[in-house]
Amino acid sequence: MLCSVPYVFGYIVIISAQNIWMLYFGRMLTGLASGITSLVVPVYISEVSHPKVRGMLGSCVQLMVVTGILGAYVAGITLKWRWLAVLCTFPSCIMLLFMSFMPETPRFLLNQNKRSEAIAALRFLRGPHADHEWECRQIEASVQEEGLNLSEFKNPSIYRPLLIGVTLMFFQQVTGINAVMFYAETIFEDANFKDSRMASVVVGSIQVCFTAVAALIIDKTGRKVLLYISASPGTESSVSWLAVLSLGLFVAGFALGWGPVPWLVISEIFPLKARGVSSGACVLTNWVMAFLVTKEFHDFIGFLTSYGTFWLFSAFCCLNVTFTAFYVPETKRQTLEQIEAYFRRS
Repeated sequence: MLCSVPYVFGYIVIISAQNIWMLYFGRMLTGLASGITSLVVPVYISEVSHPKVRGMLGSCVQLMVVTGILGAYVAGITLKWRWLAVLCTFPSCIMLLFMSFMPETPRFLLNQNKRSEAIAALRFLRGPHADHEWECRQIEASVQEEGLNLSEFKNPSIYRPLLIGVTLMFFQQVTGINAVMFYAETIFEDANFKDSRMASVVVGSIQVCFTAVAALIIDKTGRKVLLYISASPGTESSVSWLAVLSLGLFVAGFALGWGPVPWLVISEIFPLKARGVSSGACVLTNWVMAFLVTKEFHDFIGFLTSYGTFWLFSAFCCLNVTFTAFYVPETKRQTLEQIEAYFRRS
């Protein structure tokens, strides 16, 4: 809820910008809010969701992200950038309004020894007919009141999921997705596509559609299967129609797995007492790599040529498959407590 403040204030600064430094300041504020929400939202959803639908609801994080990207593409066709900033203030205001009706997560409340509030939260989330006492006892069995010490990162139950989460976020970005999405219009212009702006809308639409498909099937197929499939489509382009077709295939593949699944997995695999620190490390890795890949994309093109750059992204996709096969656990239909117990045993 507090993130709505830097979101709205940041966009107000952008709307009223008189120089480049005001634009930078506005972007810093909205970036601050984006960084915090990308950390908190997946964790909040995983902690309030029932195991049977946690995959679908967790995947909706990425679905909303790509829906926002598509909305920016579509609105950008007709709106000037100041009016685009005006439009962007509305989602954060809506978030503030609706989150005021939501409870704190039961796991957090039990960790704060607020059992009655946790029961009330479960009643709100599960409805009046669910066995709230049973679920509360299940959560209580894994809640540990003591804080997290640095020495505890020697424990495999803490450092193993952390390494998995950080690596997932690294691989998500080195597929090149942000470079492709942020420079989609430029890529299509270089490929001599007639209407590069509409091509960007098409690619954005594909991403939304396949992310929605992933959200619908992820609780049936599991996380690992989608990561395997997702790393298979590659990127290559030589003529205009092939540029749209190949990038569309790449975006569709990414949206099926490597888009939503890493965000879902990092919200599931960390023990409660390490969830904040570990999730923060993963989100930091994600945004640092997103920055580096996006910023250096043109340098890669100049150094490796466009063919070499996309072959490099493809090589990382192959590494994604290997890493998923050997190190990523399947968390389908397991409670957060069962996932935590798995890492304690292994």
